[in-house]
Amino acid sequence: MSAAGLVVENLRVSYGQVTAVRGVSFSIPEGGSLGVIGANGAGKSSTLKALFGLVEARADAMTFQGVSLCSLPPHRIVTLGIAYVPEGRRIFPGLTVRKNLLMGAYRRSWRGLGEQVERVYELFPGLRRFDRTLAGALSGGQQQMLAIGRALMSAPRLLVLDEPSMGLAPVLIDDIAEVLRRLRREGVSMLLVEQNARLTFGLTDRCVVLENGRLVREGPSSELRDDPGVRRVYLGM
Repeated sequence: MSAAGLVVENLRVSYGQVTAVRGVSFSIPEGGSLGVIGANGAGKSSTLKALFGLVEARADAMTFQGVSLCSLPPHRIVTLGIAYVPEGRRIFPGLTVRKNLLMGAYRRSWRGLGEQVERVYELFPGLRRFDRTLAGALSGGQQQMLAIGRALMSAPRLLVLDEPSMGLAPVLIDDIAEVLRRLRREGVSMLLVEQNARLTFGLTDRCVVLENGRLVREGPSSELRDDPGVRRVYLGM
């Protein structure tokens, strides 16, 4: 495993007496992608929040590019090249679309930010005409595009997404999926949490399945997609 990738070993997350993540381990090589699927309450979002320093966690190791993420605050983790798109979008509704994007680059120099905004508008051309519109006036799909675009403003090497398809119409899911595929082709690593198993299998190299906070299956996405047990539980087939 290259030091340039993400390594998580024996991750544990608890909320008081409730254990949400129980000894989960996985890795993502530089330029690779991993999907995490599971039912509600399986520990998917807690895993991402632990990675990004948003909840207290314990792990034998949790490193990115050879640097330990343990005990680092979120703003330091961003500077390492990790960007997080949270569940529910969490955009700033009282700011314009452009100002939301600039908030994603708050740790970067102002030099080149105009070009970075243009890059986001190239990926999501539907956002361009809302440049000066308050983000709260956008549709759910447009807000999701904005949330991803805001994360991309930090020029991440690893993009972490929590349920990006939640509540979206199929056509918008397809649009977002195509952008994520393009980012993958450009070498951006990806960690994707999704209940939409079909989407996850189509976007990632490997996948893990969580149940009750434990990792119960893992392997190439193509193999898990064809696994009879996974198909029955997560694809309804």
